[in-house]
Amino acid sequence: MRVLVVEDEQVLADTVAVGLRRESMAVDVVYDGDSALEHVGVNDYDVVVLDRDLPGVHGDDVARALVAQSYTGRILMLTASAELEDKVEGLTLGADDYITKPFAFAELIARVRALGRRAVPPLPPVLRREGIELDPANHTVQRDGRNVSLTPKEFAVLEVLMRAGGTVVSAEGLLEKAWDEYADPFTNVVRVTVMTLRKKLGEPPVIQTVPGAGYRI
Repeated sequence: MRVLVVEDEQVLADTVAVGLRRESMAVDVVYDGDSALEHVGVNDYDVVVLDRDLPGVHGDDVARALVAQSYTGRILMLTASAELEDKVEGLTLGADDYITKPFAFAELIARVRALGRRAVPPLPPVLRREGIELDPANHTVQRDGRNVSLTPKEFAVLEVLMRAGGTVVSAEGLLEKAWDEYADPFTNVVRVTVMTLRKKLGEPPVIQTVPGAGYRI
């Protein structure tokens, strides 16, 4: 899952990003509304965590712009405005969920994951395929009942492949969903990560390489 955090309090923004990355999410961070619109224009985010009171373009205007552009991801407003009227206004602007500061980080993670699951068609909370069971909420993986210990990036790659439902995912697609904007597009990190993931999942191999196209389960 790829997430954009838009928050002008840089310490908070960076802290949120670190926490989400520990949950195997690919996270980009910006500190103003102008940068948020630029990033959404060039990257495919599953969820945008959006503060309302932003410098430059206000968070409300960012939400309006995303709705006008038929943005397909989900918007989670993160703000200090806790009044009922503020929440209603935020949801009316196009936000899919609304959480107020201060917040419990476990709740933020749960809400981001819940929004990320709102795909078409809807996906189950626990993903199962070819004897593999992946639980994003509890960050666990099993292969034929055996626990498999994965790094955050290995977990993220496996989750992307599982969500693809057997279709091919290109190396660029994995890089887009499992790494942030600073990943080198010419690196071999995807190939190496898939290789170690294959080893950890064991025999028989379930991740296939499709020459010239990418990978699939």
